[in-house]
Amino acid sequence: MKIPLSLLDSLSNTKGFNKEAFENVHTSGEQITSVRINPAKQSKIENQKSRIDWTDYGYYLETRPSFTFDPLFHAGTYYVQEASSMFLEQALKQTVDLTKSIKVLDLCAAPGGKSTHIQSVISKDSLLVSNEVIRSRANILKDNIIKWGCENAVVTNNDPSHFSKLENYFDVIVIDAPCSGSGLFRRDPDAIEEWSENNVGLCSQRQQRILADVWPALKENGVLIYSTCSYSKEEDEEIMDWMMDQFSVVSYELPVDPEWRITTVQSSRGAYGYRFWPDQVKGEGFFLSCFQKKEGEAEADIRYKRKPEQPTKREMELIEKWVKTAGKEFIKYENTVYAWPTEWLKDFSFLLEQLRVIYSGVLVGELMRDKLVPDHALAMSNLVIDEIERFELDYEQAIKYLQRKDLIVETKKKGWQLFIFQQHSLGWANVLENRVNNYYPKELRILKDS
Repeated sequence: MKIPLSLLDSLSNTKGFNKEAFENVHTSGEQITSVRINPAKQSKIENQKSRIDWTDYGYYLETRPSFTFDPLFHAGTYYVQEASSMFLEQALKQTVDLTKSIKVLDLCAAPGGKSTHIQSVISKDSLLVSNEVIRSRANILKDNIIKWGCENAVVTNNDPSHFSKLENYFDVIVIDAPCSGSGLFRRDPDAIEEWSENNVGLCSQRQQRILADVWPALKENGVLIYSTCSYSKEEDEEIMDWMMDQFSVVSYELPVDPEWRITTVQSSRGAYGYRFWPDQVKGEGFFLSCFQKKEGEAEADIRYKRKPEQPTKREMELIEKWVKTAGKEFIKYENTVYAWPTEWLKDFSFLLEQLRVIYSGVLVGELMRDKLVPDHALAMSNLVIDEIERFELDYEQAIKYLQRKDLIVETKKKGWQLFIFQQHSLGWANVLENRVNNYYPKELRILKDS
């Protein structure tokens, strides 16, 4: 692995940089695998080596398994995520009262690592908007939000500039900004080929545009968390200084345990940042800083033109045979039914009119000829009523199910059932007299044989 000399030269006077140690860790061939558990779907993590210091939910693994062939991965019981980026949890805990109901925007959210992490630490009566500007990546984000079992999230596909009209709306905005990617060299050697000083400059300009575009959407005293996977000061310290000059903000200083070996830096304007060097922490390159907004208004003006259509009384009788309805409002779009949190009905309606929403709440299913055909998203949520039949698959059966292959199982009852593995739902099947109809989504199926 050949690290660009221009990058090494640019880092020479950066606090915490040790050229020899930095080069050695990149040529060592060491790969670190870490996962973050889903507190809503507790399961035991096999192969775990140790806890990650700065999060309650992260673990290092002894070796990297084949996640593709782990049914618990497909059940959404954990997320494979780089350890350094889990420091977001500290940023949230130290700047926000997470016991309160808050509105959070994850602006550059795909593939979903930070969004699923945010959803695990905010209160159940909070709201998460997960946005991705690239449509194909927004669909991946949606799939991961569904797999995680989120019930209080809205997935959007918008440019950051579209959020400027949501003035003073969010309590927290998280921006894991597109960057030159130097912090990813060890994990993704292809990132070296894409890195250049020119690209660093272009990314810095793009980061400023993104911040300026979304700034009006943060309310007074709201928190902005900015991060990159770049070591370059142009994308880190200089962006912090630009924010201090451009906006009325206060920089947060986060207490960090010295044993974590995270490097605390201060920009020329006094803003605090936190840099992760891979030769010092057990993780990849990462940078994070937090700001509090000292301008704007404390509340947003939320108005929407019309209330979304809701199911009829007869349709609700069908829905109640499948879904725990407490605390939920049910919305119809043509024949498709979504479950929204009751306390966020007004806000979901507002967001639906203001943004390009591609997913919201929990997709329950489709009403067809006096029946409800349940959706995969319902299976991945915690909303399925206890009376619905569940069938425990063994490992071989679970893999066949996830490959969407034909299954032969002996069940006591026929009809729609949740197929589960180690008590965690994988999806739906309809058990008939002479066959099993596998309803695992085609686009999610495992395409290769183990």
